[in-house]
Amino acid sequence: MTGTGTAPTGDPERGTLDKAADENFPVAPFFLPRAWRADLMAVYGFARLVDDIGDGDLAPGGADARLLGVPAAEAEDRLLMLDAFEADLHRVFDSTPRHPLLRRLQPTVRRRALSPDPFLGLIAANRQDQLVTRYETYDDLVAYCELSANPVGRLVLAVTGTETPERVRRSDAICTALQIVEHLQDVAEDLGRDRIYLPAADMKRFHVQEADLAAKTAGASVRALVAYEAQRARDLLNEGAPLVGSVHGRLKLLLAGFVAGGRATIHAIAAAEYDVLPGPPKPGKIQLLREVGLTLRGEG
Repeated sequence: MTGTGTAPTGDPERGTLDKAADENFPVAPFFLPRAWRADLMAVYGFARLVDDIGDGDLAPGGADARLLGVPAAEAEDRLLMLDAFEADLHRVFDSTPRHPLLRRLQPTVRRRALSPDPFLGLIAANRQDQLVTRYETYDDLVAYCELSANPVGRLVLAVTGTETPERVRRSDAICTALQIVEHLQDVAEDLGRDRIYLPAADMKRFHVQEADLAAKTAGASVRALVAYEAQRARDLLNEGAPLVGSVHGRLKLLLAGFVAGGRATIHAIAAAEYDVLPGPPKPGKIQLLREVGLTLRGEG
């Protein structure tokens, strides 16, 4: 996943958390209880920082590397940085972490009795990004989303004390869908990082070459491929949407926002006639609010 913005060199913690405003989907909206917001922002800080390490989007100056005990000369080694970050994560559970974002996470982990597994999954996804830049099949991509996206939904359920096997299953479908949608928005940007998240088997089926993804605008074959993957994401959102009706109160509104954000973004992609190459299609507020209403009513 790709970050936006640049953290100031003096305060890597604040700079990372400031990126929450630029995310596709709400991180910890104002209507949630204060304790939930604090814990969700702590989880977000972890997820954002591990993505920034994996994408090479850390603030200049090497503050994060110093905090993690990585020599400045090796700060550009993403795998080494991820290893150091994983070691600091383990300190969250058994001692005192070095990085301020992980020190911020420690009370949340203890208060909510969170396990290391979802955090380790997010680190594994970013490690995989350094080693795997193409995915042969849709199943391969879904397996990647199991690491890169699904842990976030599981953490939301754990933080809010609403985790059950059925809710986890629904949440996984939603999170995988949102990851696919983000990949569709960012085809051009990901290609610039030498990453392609469109399954090679699907590209072959629609007669799409990698060079076609580097064009300024998408041809008919690329548009057909994007439409196909968007429908897959839509189906996953529909599969996961009953999660919204299984909870109550403000959590219901938060989860409806996640589903609605995915659906509204798919609408924006469709409105762009599936041409995602000039830049990421983004939904307007009216479309988003409409989708929230439909999702809350169990429609869409």
